[in-house]
Amino acid sequence: MAQLERSHLSIIQAVDQHGSLTAAAEQLHLTQSALSHAVRKLEAQLGVAIWTREGRRLRLTQAGAHLLAVANRLLPQLAHAEERLRQFAQGERGTLRIGIECHPCYQWLLKVVSPYLAAWPDVDVDVRQEFQFGGIGALFGHEIDLLVTPDPLYETGLRFEPVLDYEQVLVVGPGHPLRGVPFARPEQLARETLITYPVAIDRLDIYTQFLLPAGIRPKRHKPIETTDIMLQMVASGRGVAALPRWLAEEYIGKLELSVMRLGKQGIAKQIFIGVRERETDTDYLRAFVELARAHRDPGQENDTTPTMDNQRKSRERRDGCG
Repeated sequence: MAQLERSHLSIIQAVDQHGSLTAAAEQLHLTQSALSHAVRKLEAQLGVAIWTREGRRLRLTQAGAHLLAVANRLLPQLAHAEERLRQFAQGERGTLRIGIECHPCYQWLLKVVSPYLAAWPDVDVDVRQEFQFGGIGALFGHEIDLLVTPDPLYETGLRFEPVLDYEQVLVVGPGHPLRGVPFARPEQLARETLITYPVAIDRLDIYTQFLLPAGIRPKRHKPIETTDIMLQMVASGRGVAALPRWLAEEYIGKLELSVMRLGKQGIAKQIFIGVRERETDTDYLRAFVELARAHRDPGQENDTTPTMDNQRKSRERRDGCG
């Protein structure tokens, strides 16, 4: 039985990603004939087929699918280990790779990154919003070092710490009938166009914690990717939106907007930072978490603080922070 090598895993991953030997060979800087020979040799040594042909495409066998899972798990870890060793050899601390699982988190994160870079000049920061395995998988797989998420998953080997408490609020434009009221009721949104980030309904708090429990749906649901365009739409009377209070209030001075609570008790939220447990004492990781804690929602400092019951509910479910 042949021993698996890193090159074998790279071949399996490249063929899966590109769908053909020709494209995979180009990525791996090999000729197609050389790659074909390597594939035949690997299958002969392993004594099991890795692919079957379907026309011009290759489909993984059960054995091949297992090896692909191994490749997807190990190759990022090997790449990370090599990069860290290179950094150690050059006297560098390295790069802090941060993953984000919610849309508004990015704008909050910018407030933390700037002072962090000033305090840690020998550490670079890379922010990633798309992962091969999802955020939790990326953290386990060493694709990222920290995960910013409203959805902590308490798995063995990971630690999540709350760094931001905030309130989810409704945002309306000038002349809207709800402008100036202390809080909105679910039935008042039944005739509205609700503008949200492009997140599944079962991950949107305004649906799961406000509308659906009351048996209400908005007249129309319009997903929009960017906060700027979303609030321009709200300001022009094209709909209403639900956003973190801290984010909405940044736009009040720029656009004629108004915010109000979602229900009398409001909807409380938290953002967490996850880290691999064995790395929680790493100085520059710990410094980022501590700095993140310093950025609180100013709207939580007045008498509109949401109830602890809503805080508990918000921790028990998965959401899109929107």
